[in-house]
Amino acid sequence: MSDDHEAALVRVTGRVQGVSFRVWTRDEALRLGLTGWVRNESDGSVAALIVGSDTAISTMVERFWKGPPGASVSRVEKQPTALAEMPTGFRIAH
Repeated sequence: MSDDHEAALVRVTGRVQGVSFRVWTRDEALRLGLTGWVRNESDGSVAALIVGSDTAISTMVERFWKGPPGASVSRVEKQPTALAEMPTGFRIAH
């Protein structure tokens, strides 16, 4: 991974499933130039791997607190992570 890119695993909890959170996340991530993925978790949370500049990641984490219309976010947890290779694009994982 290049020096100007970081990777973070983010877990968002609250009312985040059934409100198009994954589609919203993909669209916001692409606007910010991030790569990675987003998926629903069995515990009702949403998890996302976001890769990009520190500034873009920080902006995305701030946006997670608001989410799309209909979402009610109670917690956003960001954990730095190491990657063997850079993901390309941003996808909704299943």
